[in-house]
Amino acid sequence: MGRRTPLYQQHFALGARTVDFGGWDMPVHYGSQIEEHHRVRRDAGMFDVSHMCVIDVHGKSARAFLARLLANDVGKLRQAGKALYSCLLDESGGVIDDLIVYLMHDHFFRIVVNAGTRDGDLAWMRARASEWDLALDILERSDLAMIAVQGPEARAKVAALLPEVERSSVLAQEAFFGRECASTSGSRWFVARTGYTGEDGFEVMLPDREAADLWQALLAAGVAPCGLGARDTLRLEAGMNLYGNDMDRTRNPLESGLAWTVAFEPAERDFVGRGALENIRKQGGPPLKLVGLVLEDRGVLRSHQKVVVPGVDAVQVGGEVTSGTFSPTLERSIGFARVPRAASTSQTFASPCRQAAVRA
Repeated sequence: MGRRTPLYQQHFALGARTVDFGGWDMPVHYGSQIEEHHRVRRDAGMFDVSHMCVIDVHGKSARAFLARLLANDVGKLRQAGKALYSCLLDESGGVIDDLIVYLMHDHFFRIVVNAGTRDGDLAWMRARASEWDLALDILERSDLAMIAVQGPEARAKVAALLPEVERSSVLAQEAFFGRECASTSGSRWFVARTGYTGEDGFEVMLPDREAADLWQALLAAGVAPCGLGARDTLRLEAGMNLYGNDMDRTRNPLESGLAWTVAFEPAERDFVGRGALENIRKQGGPPLKLVGLVLEDRGVLRSHQKVVVPGVDAVQVGGEVTSGTFSPTLERSIGFARVPRAASTSQTFASPCRQAAVRA
């Protein structure tokens, strides 16, 4: 038996099919993965993401610590609540994890990391703080649950469950911002306009003891429960990477479609992995790149399928699908593949028995 979130009994009562995900018993669907996908695209769906790890970093050195720790620049975070997506790198430029960091207020940042990497991430952060002799509190918030509510109607349905005094401010909240607000129970929730579906919506962090009540209230408001299956098809349609598939510690962000998350300016900021990435840039960039695939024929793209690029020896260079699935919105198979840098971004590649056209 794996670890269970505070909402496990809610999933069980709804007849969810559960699977092991990063050591957690998580719902993969509640009957129809495709219907759950469509509910998010057309109305509102919710996901239990309490398996993800919330880490609070406190201390006068918190900003300097994260400026050195992360590939993206927390110097961009100047307004309370502002969020930043970044990779956490090792010295060779390999991706330890991808994460979101929020500026809560001066000397206080909140970080959300992946479930399967939580222990390694915490150990890495604490080791770096000790190595750099920084006085910080790095606290895993195991007392919090997190529910992602996504879709065109998601924000309105969440706001309707908050005290009236909070609704207008929450609805006016800009994308990639979060804010603490009062709940009807009197506790403080952190409501962030972020997500992993390509749709609008909120990710709500709240005391774990209140998660079931919020889940039931959202159900009553017509928000559909959705599992990991729909979350994967939604994120892939939106072009979002999955840690462990599209990047990991053996890959750097420059060959994983994540160069935009690396802040090389200001030049004096010396973050972990910078030297390795600078060397790759000096060599003209990485030999491989991540591209999007759309399967022109029937079938489904799957991870680790080989992709043969015309005119390039893919056996030596390594053309391979990293993520693949059936897209309910496009009604065809889509995926990511890592292919040689010289490959055109609008050519046809050959996969084992199919033809897959690249979409940049």
